[in-house]
Amino acid sequence: MDDYAIIEQLEELAKGFGIQLRYEPITFEEEMINVAGGLCKLRGKDLLIINSKATEKDKIRIFVQALRRFDLGQIYLRPAIRELLDGRDWL
Repeated sequence: MDDYAIIEQLEELAKGFGIQLRYEPITFEEEMINVAGGLCKLRGKDLLIINSKATEKDKIRIFVQALRRFDLGQIYLRPAIRELLDGRDWL
């Protein structure tokens, strides 16, 4: 499964949990600062902000970090997605 397909699957999973997704360009005046995004609460609702300029690997990492906070045990996930979310290499 390529990175784009993984991101698509993770987006659908996030939406299933009611997480609002926003891809925004996150920039700082100092180019040494690199922020890929993260999960936050806005007006009581979950919001996942992802830097639109982040690499696909960074986007996947942000999704994985956010989705691990939710109960994934009773949800069917494709084996590749389940392995990704259960793995330790994306922390």
